Amino acid sequence: MTPDEQVGDAHLRARSRGGGRMAGGLEVLRTGGIHGAALDVYDTEPLPADHPLRSLPNALLTGHIGFVTRDQYTVFYQDAVADIAAFRAGNPIRVAD
Repeated sequence: MTPDEQVGDAHLRARSRGGGRMAGGLEVLRTGGIHGAALDVYDTEPLPADHPLRSLPNALLTGHIGFVTRDQYTVFYQDAVADIAAFRAGNPIRVAD
């Protein structure tokens, strides 16, 4: 058992696909076997709208963006704008071969 999967007063953090954690984890969350879970990846993505996890008050669910920071978004969007401007000017940058 890893620190991310302890029971009792611990929380489950799932940051990568592991397969099979969801089914058992759902019941443990529902019954209070662990206090909460923060999940960013799911067995099925996107997580269906009627999935039981969506109704649990002790589950924090993100849409596969748990790794993102403000700094990463700043660089990403600045680069995207620069790419578009360069393309429109006829001088594309960061072009893959």
